[in-house]
Order: sequence, then C-alpha cells, then structure tokens
Amino acid sequence: MLDHPEEYYSHYYHYYSRRLAPKVDVRVVILVSVCAISVFQFFSWWNSYDKAISYLATVPKYRIQAMEIAKQQGLLGKAKEKGRNKKSKEEIRDKEESIIKNIIKSKIDIKGGYQKPQICDLLLFQILLAPFHLCSYIVWYCRWIYNFNIKGKEYGEEERLYIIRKSMKMSKSQFDSLEDHQKETFLKRELWIKENYEVYKQEQEEELKKKLANDPRWKRYRRWMKNEGPGRLTFVDD
Repeated sequence: MLDHPEEYYSHYYHYYSRRLAPKVDVRVVILVSVCAISVFQFFSWWNSYDKAISYLATVPKYRIQAMEIAKQQGLLGKAKEKGRNKKSKEEIRDKEESIIKNIIKSKIDIKGGYQKPQICDLLLFQILLAPFHLCSYIVWYCRWIYNFNIKGKEYGEEERLYIIRKSMKMSKSQFDSLEDHQKETFLKRELWIKENYEVYKQEQEEELKKKLANDPRWKRYRRWMKNEGPGRLTFVDD
C-alpha cells in the first residue's frame, strides 16, 4: 500500500464487491426467466385470441349464425327475460354479446397466429418436452426412410400434404390455417411431385404479376420510379 497508494480504493472496491455480491444459483435465474417468458407468452396469445373473437363477433356472417344458434338454444330469450327485472339495457346487451362470443368460440376453430393458446406451446413446456419431440422425430424420420425410400410405398394424404408444405416453405401453423378447398386443390394437382409444383409456382408468379400490373397503387409506384427514381443523397458545394 505504501508503494502504490493510488490502488487502495480499487482494491477496496473489488474486495467488497465480491464479498457482498448476491450468491444466486444460475439454474434458478434461468428457470425464473423461462417461467416469466412463458407467462408473458400465454397472456399475449390469449389477448390475440380474444381480439380475434371480438372481431368475428362484428362480422355479419358469423354474428348472424351465432344469433340463430343462440335463439335455437333459447339463450338470448333467457338473457332478456332475466334482464327485464334486474338489469339495465346495457347489461342485457353485454350479456347477449358474451353469449354470441361464447358460441363463436365453441363453433369456430381459429388457426394460425390467433388460435386459442395451448399450454403445450409455451416455452417452458417446449423445453420439457424437447427430448420427447426429438425422439418422436427420429422415429418418424426412420419410418419415412424405411417405408418410402427403401420399400417404395406410395405416399398417403398426410405425407403428400407434408411434402407440399415443405415445398411451399410454410410452417405447420401457416399451412393448417389454409382453407380445406385449397388443400384439396393441391392434392388434385399432385403438387407433391416436384415438376407439378414448379408449374404451379410459375402460374402463381404470373398471376401475381398480372394483379400488380392492374393495381393502381403499383402503377403509381412504377410511374414514380420511372420519373423520379429512388431517393439519393447529394452534396451541393456552396
């Protein structure tokens, strides 16, 4: 210390920073973080699901169908009868809206990013189930190689849709959100065959070009690019 008095406070700081540092197990920190992310995921997905149901309740097609089902089950009549004596008009309206939303929830299967949240999709359960999913994938892949590459069996409908989905580079949730008639069209056109899919892909690209050619916004953009060009940075000398 006499030789290097300027280092006194730095040594003092390092000593107490290590001695007083909180001793927390890293595994506990990771577990708490994963749980917190999982809780955030669940409430975020549930909020998206509620927004989707609220939107569908405003669509005339689904609202009318839900109201018809509610009338057949006598739910709307009961809500009005109970509300005449005890509840205000606003409360009756809220009750009817809740009944319509519950019917939509029970009758419509929402897929994709707004589907009903599943506990098994949360990060915590995905980590816990990762070994099981890995083993399942290995078994599935071995069966695929044995049945179709070695024995040369014909693809079933599920295998054909899987190949089509991989060719389209779509996730399972994205592909599941497609309408049934679209999947039937894929099967009718035998898109699991590479050559047929290339033809289909070319047709879709040509159709997209035609739509863009007739789109007034795209026309304005091309006209602007032709006349003005992309933005540039220029420096003018004074």
